[in-house]
Parts: sequence; structure tokens; C-alpha cells
Amino acid sequence: MGYVYLYVGSGGGKTANALGLALRSVGHNKRVVIIQFFKWKKDIGEYLVRDKLAPYYEIYQFGREAWLGEKDQTAEFGGEKFNVESVKAYDKRLAKEALDFAEKIMLEKKPHLLILDEVGLATQWKMLEVKDVLKLLENVPDETTVVMTGRLAPKEFVERADFVNEVRQVKMPKDFMLTEGIQY
Repeated sequence: MGYVYLYVGSGGGKTANALGLALRSVGHNKRVVIIQFFKWKKDIGEYLVRDKLAPYYEIYQFGREAWLGEKDQTAEFGGEKFNVESVKAYDKRLAKEALDFAEKIMLEKKPHLLILDEVGLATQWKMLEVKDVLKLLENVPDETTVVMTGRLAPKEFVERADFVNEVRQVKMPKDFMLTEGIQY
């Protein structure tokens, strides 16, 4: 069975860490498949680069066009204000579709690296069952390494992962602007 990595915590950079491994893999002509839970934006760097890194790099998004949270509210981050919507039944269906697709592509293509971006948060917000993600991890081909990310992750992910890295925020400017190519 391949190794399982988990990047978890309140700090920024969990997806960026996973993408760093993706870049290393592509550099060695190894196939990478990225499954993004929640995300839908097509103007983010990891999505925009897909054609440049093909055929070794594939990215699939399974989010609807909305910022999701535990409750409906208005939020601000990086100088931008946006409406946050609570998780709906449709979001749960998208998350299940993403997990099913991840399993299918993992078993068929046996990528060198499979990234499950924000899967931890998807389980914390009850969009996915922890047991279903763990079932996927039981079937990882020997040649595939899996990276899971998410601000939150259940203890079962921590126990199952071979490598666990916590990314915590130590400090951040109160007023900063999102930077193209850095935060997205």
C-alpha cells in the first residue's frame, strides 16, 4: 500500500504543500491526480496550470459556486468580502461524487500521487462519512501516494496517515490583500 500524508491545521499552505509534491512528481514524469472538494474557481493557479503540465497532471473540482461554511454569514478575508452559505444536500452529493470519482481514477489510472484537497473538512462538516474515506484508503495501490488536506480532520485520519503535518497560523497581517500566484 502507498503512503498516506495528511496536512491539517488552521494555517495557510496545506494545499500548497500538496501542490509542491505534485510539482515534484510531474518533474519526474509521474502522474498526479488532484480531487478538490468545495473548490470551483477556475482562475486559481493549480487549475490554470493543468494544460501546461499535461499529461502528467489532472485536476478535478467538485464544488458549487459558493463559499461554504457551517452557517450562513458574511465574511472577509484578504481584503475581500463574501457571503458564506451553509452546507446543503447538493454539496453532500458533490462530495460523494468526488470521493467515488477519486476511488475510480485511483484504481484505474494508479497515479503516482492522488491529492484529496479539503477532504478533512468535508468529513468534519458531515458531507462525507469518515468510514467511506478510510475504505478508499484501504485500496490504495502500492504505487500511489495519497495526500489529504483540510483545516480540520477527524482523529481517524491522523491515526491512519503515515505522515501527519500540522500547519498552524502563528501570525498574519490584519489587513492584507490576496495575491495572485500566492493565495490562489
